[in-house]
Amino acid sequence: MKVRIRRSALKKKRVCGFRARMSTRGGRAVIRRRRARGRKI
Repeated sequence: MKVRIRRSALKKKRVCGFRARMSTRGGRAVIRRRRARGRKI
């Protein structure tokens, strides 16, 4: 069995959250691509 990585919810949101994505040009591109695929961001 692999060891599960325990990361706090706050740290995860700060790195991978919607606002973190929207703060950079590349992140906005990620959101755009996911929306184009029909994902719920």
